[in-house]
Amino acid sequence: MRDLENPHWIVAKGILFLLLGTLAGAILLLSAPQFSIAILLLLTVWSFCRFYYFAFYVIEHYVDSRYRYAGLTSFIVYLVRQDWRKQADSQCELSPTAKHPGRDQST
Repeated sequence: MRDLENPHWIVAKGILFLLLGTLAGAILLLSAPQFSIAILLLLTVWSFCRFYYFAFYVIEHYVDSRYRYAGLTSFIVYLVRQDWRKQADSQCELSPTAKHPGRDQST
């Protein structure tokens, strides 16, 4: 399958994902209209968003600068490999200020 390149279709795809998520959440809340279900749904969505951010941004910028995100499958393969740990260990040997210049380390 070819990559989607047309900006209009890319935006349409994003809007469809938003609509699908909204519809699924609404159906779930209508089928079980409880406050606890709403909170759990919000927590689930938030947690998966944070995981996705972790997979595509945090690993590349803070753990292994050689890694380039290419999807969740590539991320799982990356985690299974052993050599990422060597890269992470070598970065841990740097001082915190060397990794993040300008960050106040007094606290």
